[in-house]
Amino acid sequence: MMGIRVAVAGAGGRMGREVVKMVLGEPDFTLACAVSPSHGGVDAGVLVGLSPCGVCVEAVLERALWRTTADVLVDFTIPDVAQAHAAIALQHGVHAVVGTTGLSEEHMHALDTMARERNVGCLIAPNFSLGVLIMMRCAREAARWFPHIEIIEAHGDQKRDAPSGTALKTARMIRDVRAVRKQGHPLEAEHLAGARGADIDGMRVHSVRLPGIFAQQEVLFGAPGESLRIRHDSYDRAAYMPGVALAIRHIPQRVGVVYGFEQCIDWDAPPDERKGR
Repeated sequence: MMGIRVAVAGAGGRMGREVVKMVLGEPDFTLACAVSPSHGGVDAGVLVGLSPCGVCVEAVLERALWRTTADVLVDFTIPDVAQAHAAIALQHGVHAVVGTTGLSEEHMHALDTMARERNVGCLIAPNFSLGVLIMMRCAREAARWFPHIEIIEAHGDQKRDAPSGTALKTARMIRDVRAVRKQGHPLEAEHLAGARGADIDGMRVHSVRLPGIFAQQEVLFGAPGESLRIRHDSYDRAAYMPGVALAIRHIPQRVGVVYGFEQCIDWDAPPDERKGR
């Protein structure tokens, strides 16, 4: 049984290599193709430090999709490249899982139109960590009772976008249950521009970029006489792979653009039934 045939774009990158390893290790996945402009011709297994798998890395996605049959494309590249790759996949009738942050609303709308025309799905998610999902759900629930909120996210100094897609997604989830309100002193003044962070409906969002940090997010809630902190830390890219695998199994069931990994999970199902939902 061949299972789900997966194409991996950005296979030579740090996240891409983890995805290739995960696909090669899952019994219901088959690596259809791997794409990396700087690693063309290299066996994908060797590229990720495993035994040869018989799949040579291609330099161009469209050529790879013409040569092979894929069910799902996974892309962890950069926004412009990811948008182009997703469009190519959808044009070929291939579902897409995009883990790159920074796609504009216009890009997502265009991809949604394309996906619906071809009856395929496209998942765009800022984070595939199950722990992050639980953190965001807890933050959303806490915001019903603690509306004074600040978000602090920290990543390595090579991350290009700020705030992170996870922080923006968290703020959007909190918006659903929290009215717009200005926080802090009414006469508050910044003596250094940006000292209070970005403003999202009165919530403040702060981004830290330092070498040695992988990925952290903390949501702080304040109320008279007490405070609440909800925090998540990722230490390795392997933490995202169970979520990516779940997304690959789920997206063939959808049509159009789906934003947010939480859309893949049936939170009411028993844990042993959630795989693939």
